[in-house]
Amino acid sequence: MICDEVTSALDLLVADGILSLLESLQKRIGLSYLFITHDLGTVRHIAQRVAVMLRGEIIAQGATADVFNAPTHAYTKTKRLLSSVPELRIG
Repeated sequence: MICDEVTSALDLLVADGILSLLESLQKRIGLSYLFITHDLGTVRHIAQRVAVMLRGEIIAQGATADVFNAPTHAYTKTKRLLSSVPELRIG
């Protein structure tokens, strides 16, 4: 199933519910998803593998942890892309 910006216009509670439903369907009937999104926080949370595109070209791909924690392309290495991921800070 292709999910293009599936949670982008939703509030956090509804988006979380949609992602939980998709995860449930994935486990129950073995669905695979292709998520197209700018929401890197969601990508980091739900994806097993990720591909990063810049100007229409895939510039990095691999296991999500590898792409986020050990970027190899200059675009991700300089943290231009990864610095756009919002972090929740409490306290």
